[in-house]
Amino acid sequence: MPLALIVSYPNPAAALPPNRSIPEAVLLPELAYPDVDTAADWLCRAFGFEVRLRIGGHRVQLTVPGGGALVARQGEVPPGCFAAHSVMVRVADIDAHHARAVAAGAVVAGAPTTHPYGERQYGARDLAGHAWVFTQTVADVDPADWGGVTEPG
Repeated sequence: MPLALIVSYPNPAAALPPNRSIPEAVLLPELAYPDVDTAADWLCRAFGFEVRLRIGGHRVQLTVPGGGALVARQGEVPPGCFAAHSVMVRVADIDAHHARAVAAGAVVAGAPTTHPYGERQYGARDLAGHAWVFTQTVADVDPADWGGVTEPG
């Protein structure tokens, strides 16, 4: 019978800078769907998520009651990533994290890249082939500045 690995991170509220373009959560599962708007609406209706931000018809950020977040995105594999599904983790120092991952033998999709939405990110695969995205907030960016649409709530 397979065993499950449960990962728990301490609350990083004081350690990570704010960015209005990304949820405050540390761990952000990213799940791929053929139609993110339909998926987001269903996840909200069925599981009680709330839409936080819609991004150009290809990505929707959802908040989880009680804290946490989920990102639903189109089913394609985005540039710099290995798979349609991944787990996103916010870190304080992306370059040091990247160096540590490379030294430990992680297969990385490239060097960290800074994006217009205020995050610096890189993708990696772990020893079992699971896809991860690590992200560091480098600026507090209003989602409207890059085309995000904040939901009232």
